[in-house]
Amino acid sequence: MLIISYSLFEPQLTTMAHITTPSLRFNSLFLSSSSHSHHLSIPSLPSHSRKLKNLVESRKITRKSTVKAVHGDEFWTPERSSRQGIWSISDDLGVPSSPYFPAYAQGQGPPPMVQERFQSVISQLFQYRIIRCGGAVDDDMANIIVAQLLYLDAVDPNKDIVMYVNSPGGSVTAGMAIFDTMRHIRPDVSTVCVGLAASMGAFLLSAGTKGKRYSLPNSRIMIHQPLGGAQGGQTDIDIQANEMLHHKANLNGYLSYHTGQSLEKINQDTDRDFFMSAKEAKEYGLIDGVIMNPLKALQPLAAASAAGDKDPASV
Repeated sequence: MLIISYSLFEPQLTTMAHITTPSLRFNSLFLSSSSHSHHLSIPSLPSHSRKLKNLVESRKITRKSTVKAVHGDEFWTPERSSRQGIWSISDDLGVPSSPYFPAYAQGQGPPPMVQERFQSVISQLFQYRIIRCGGAVDDDMANIIVAQLLYLDAVDPNKDIVMYVNSPGGSVTAGMAIFDTMRHIRPDVSTVCVGLAASMGAFLLSAGTKGKRYSLPNSRIMIHQPLGGAQGGQTDIDIQANEMLHHKANLNGYLSYHTGQSLEKINQDTDRDFFMSAKEAKEYGLIDGVIMNPLKALQPLAAASAAGDKDPASV
C-alpha cells in the first residue's frame, strides 16, 4: 500500500533520503550513495555558487512541495474492526489466495508473471463456462462473477454454467448479489465445492440448480449466522441490530428452501458454526452429490434418474 502525503516547506540546501526496511521514505529525487552507508544525500555545494544562489532565490518566489511516501507490510494487515456492513466470515478460517485481489501488491502471493499465467488459466476455463468463486466474498469478487454470469447468459442461455466454490465466506450483501444473479439468468448454474465452502460460501454452494450441486469428497462445508458489529448511539445500534436480524431471517429462509430442512432446524444449526463433511452435507440437503468419478463429475443427476440408473458421480 502506498500512502502519500504532501507537506509545504521552505527548501533547504541539503536534502536527505533514508532507506529503511521494510519501509521507504524519500524527500528528494537527486541522490548520491556510498557503499558503506544506508544514507543518501546530495553533496554540499559552495555557498558562493551563483547557480545555487539563483536556485534558492527562485524557490523562495515559487512555493514548492515534496512528496513523502511510506510503504510497509503493516498497512495491508486486514482488521475486522475496519469492515463495514454485515459479514459472514469467521476469523479462525483462512482466506485462500484469489486472482480477484492484488495479493502481490500487498506483499503476498506469487510474482506478477506467475499471476499473469494464472489469470490466463482462469480465462481459458471461462471459455468453457467455468467460473471460480475463490477467496473471501466481497464487492470486487461479486462484480466480477455477476459480469461473468450475465455474459455467459447472453452468449448461450441453454448451456449450463459451472461455478467452483472455495470460500470461507464474506460480505452478505455481496453474496446476495451473486445469488440474485444466479436466479436471474436463464442457464442452470452447477456448483462444486472444492476445499472449503463456509458461511456465505456454503450459501452460494446450496444456491446452485437443484440436482447439480456437488462437492469433492474431502471438502468441508460450514453454515452459521451472520456476524457484525455496531457502534454509536442507541438508535444507531438498534438500526444495525435490526439489519442483522433481517439478513439472518432472509438467509435462513433460503437455506430452509435449498436444503428441505425446517426453518426451526436451520435456526438451531446456524446458531453456532456447524461443520459438515461432503457426505453429511449431501444428507443435510446442501448438495446433491459427492464427486467420486471425475470422468462423469458434472453430468446432471436428472439424466441419470431419467435412465433409472444410480447417480454416476456421487456416493
